[in-house]
Amino acid sequence: MPELFLNYVGGHWAACESRQTFPDINPANVDDVVGLFQSSGAADVATAFAAARAAQPAWAALPAPRRGEYLFKAAEILDGRLETLGEEMTREEGKTLPEAKAEVKRTINILRYFGGEGARQFSYQIPSEREHVLCYTARKPLGVVGLVTPWNFPSAIPAWKLAPALVAGNAVVIKPASLAPLSALRIVEALHAAGVPAGVLNYVTGSGATVGNAMVEHPELDAISFTGSCDVGNALYDKATRRRVRVQLEMGGKNPTVVLKDANLDYAAGTIVNGAFFSTGQKCTACSRAIIEKAVYEPLAEKLVEKTRALKVGNGLEPGIEIGPAVDRAQLETDLEYIEIAGKEGAALLCGGRRLTGGAYDKGYFVEPTIFGGVTPGMRIAQEEVFGPVLALMAADDFDHAMCLANGVKFGLSASIVSNDLSRVHAFIDRIEAGLITVNLPTAGVEYQLPFGGTKASSVGMREQGHLALDFYTETRTVYLKHAM
Repeated sequence: MPELFLNYVGGHWAACESRQTFPDINPANVDDVVGLFQSSGAADVATAFAAARAAQPAWAALPAPRRGEYLFKAAEILDGRLETLGEEMTREEGKTLPEAKAEVKRTINILRYFGGEGARQFSYQIPSEREHVLCYTARKPLGVVGLVTPWNFPSAIPAWKLAPALVAGNAVVIKPASLAPLSALRIVEALHAAGVPAGVLNYVTGSGATVGNAMVEHPELDAISFTGSCDVGNALYDKATRRRVRVQLEMGGKNPTVVLKDANLDYAAGTIVNGAFFSTGQKCTACSRAIIEKAVYEPLAEKLVEKTRALKVGNGLEPGIEIGPAVDRAQLETDLEYIEIAGKEGAALLCGGRRLTGGAYDKGYFVEPTIFGGVTPGMRIAQEEVFGPVLALMAADDFDHAMCLANGVKFGLSASIVSNDLSRVHAFIDRIEAGLITVNLPTAGVEYQLPFGGTKASSVGMREQGHLALDFYTETRTVYLKHAM
């Protein structure tokens, strides 16, 4: 019998009101049920918000360095369980074990980083033009914050939302993705074991349509941070902003890697394959378009196909596996649908393109890493986010044409260039419409101490990660204090 996991509300573990559950299934082996989680409803959300509202004033009154101490303790608890947590993440989400363990380590680093933010300067002093007047700013927590997190980084993204929200003095209600709720639960368990006061942190599982909507509509909600699809994020934004609730959205990407003719092609191929296919392409920062100057298009395409065909696809718990499964049947079907659409629209299938079957593949949702050549800007594969291991190759006449192609989508999350031409590199940095820019690096692979976020349709609101993350979770108060009359 699979293990039963409970909600965490008001400092206690409890079943949802309906007593209904849903399974967390291993996408590499659908016979493996990782656990059963609560199918919560609006009443469960209301209980969580009541607990958060009651606990928040005392939590905000606690000095910020002491709030940070809870994050340090939780990080140590997770560090002691790193191997187990990595295996659990691979089972529930499908990414390879090395990637999963690296994500858990990143979660630990995020908690430590924001634990330190509790003891750093939260405000600043500004000289006044008047005598005997002291001017300074102070940060005030917003109150009760809702967090809605995705399945593709089921530990790191909950951590990078939870940690700044808590250290800033807010109480939190978090709803993890139903496809991978266990990794977020382990963070909650660690914070509970660290002694976070009852009600400050609340964890409720269930569908986005039920739990997510109930969170957005709850009158005690002061702010909400969401990572997920554009359709859901845009609907959430419309509901929340009507009530003037502060909103932060991180959504899709159609991220390009531009390769100029001076690039080392072996290096460029490795960079693109890493960005496009690792984590099965299930990253909002994954490279889905390689825009290549015509002079090197054919030889680079050959190298990309060679490297892609050599990738080992399978269960991420097995040694040597580089690419895991799609997260569920729906995502697998989306991947295969876009592959079919690309062929119908005239793109040339260079490698991959099929669901993998036979043996252990029949137990999971495996698709071959796929490359299409001859992709033009009007094709759906050049414009829409697939969120799978599908790469579109586009030929550019020159640098200016490459920039036109790179910016010719509604998204603006991440973008990279591979070149040794410093003039072109700096021009790329100036002209690219993206919030995350990399040079001679994959589009994916961000660090916790730097701001994260995009432009255009990719992001709404303030940045996540780094010290700027605190801006979203606090209000700035300006103080004028005359100390002599």
